Amino acid sequence: MNTTIPMRLEHAVKPQFEQRLQQFRQALGSSGQHGALLFAPEHLRYLLNYSGEAAMAVVTMTAVWLVTDYRFELQARQETAVAQAGCQVLIRDRDRQSLGALLNQLIGDLGCRALWFEAEHISLTQYQAIATELSILPLQLTPCPPLLVAQRMIKDDYEAGQIQSAALIADRALATVLPLLKPGIREHEFATELEYQLKKHGADGLSFATIVGFGARSALPHALPGDKKLQKGDLVLIDFGASVNGYRSDMTRSYVAGKPDVMQLALFQTVQQAQQAALSKVRAGISAAELFHISDHVLQQSEFGRYAGPGLGHGVGLQLHEQPFLSPNNPQPLQSGMIVTIEPGLYLPNYGGVRLEDDVLVTAQGYQQFTQAPVRFQLDI
Repeated sequence: MNTTIPMRLEHAVKPQFEQRLQQFRQALGSSGQHGALLFAPEHLRYLLNYSGEAAMAVVTMTAVWLVTDYRFELQARQETAVAQAGCQVLIRDRDRQSLGALLNQLIGDLGCRALWFEAEHISLTQYQAIATELSILPLQLTPCPPLLVAQRMIKDDYEAGQIQSAALIADRALATVLPLLKPGIREHEFATELEYQLKKHGADGLSFATIVGFGARSALPHALPGDKKLQKGDLVLIDFGASVNGYRSDMTRSYVAGKPDVMQLALFQTVQQAQQAALSKVRAGISAAELFHISDHVLQQSEFGRYAGPGLGHGVGLQLHEQPFLSPNNPQPLQSGMIVTIEPGLYLPNYGGVRLEDDVLVTAQGYQQFTQAPVRFQLDI
């Protein structure tokens, strides 16, 4: 199933932000919590539309505060107003007031007695400083369970639209620069041109550091572009993505510079068959592990089985790698609204590698594919 959904760039986002906050508050209430201290940048973006730095949020059952400093005041006020009209922006003087002292005063006034905090998103030093300031209050601080991580797995229409837009930009950028893949071009030269075209076609930024590997370096799953020149007969691996309003795309294409030899063609065909086997089974209800095993079975039945990558893919959204992870040990069923990558690969040391990766939206009947760049192997040089 390979269908396209309409672009949704001009979506009414405010109701969706409010719905996300309401869902999180329901989890707070059912767990006996009065509020939460949030530090993860992706959660500040998800709930409050804040895309800046140096910030944290206090969320209670009835109010929201975003704490930042003077550098981000205007940005914070403008962005949070889009998402939560009642969000109050507090500007902390970093030279005169510690974060713990500010929270002490704020939480003391609120009368909160039980708060979650995002333990994995602050340092031990920062936590100890905050906890010391709050120790005088009758307050219980508890690490927050990954509820927002789970909530973010299901994308709303606005989120799906941003990821689809990022995928479209990536498709167009690749089509523009693909003719540059001729003998003599260096990995970093190609990567630079690709990244320029991503920006030129409308990306806010890069989804991640672009991966380009020629020849034997294509066997490095995360090869950073270097000085290697493309030679006739080289395998080529390109993994890249665009970011739109904080949401990311992620796509990999593999090529050969010229006519492939027997082994190169076998590698490509094996990976393509493994990806198609998985895609044919993508739908709500199938488990992440089951989907992995469907693809991995194809790889393991080939002569290249021992060179297979250990995972099939991952969720993608405000972070490049999100839950759910399509791994052999993850029994979680896929749900409608999840957006995942399907990216089997084979990596032969000192020879080369092949990976194909696409972003798909899981539906009850199957999937909708966002990345549309043609899957071709032979480059005409």
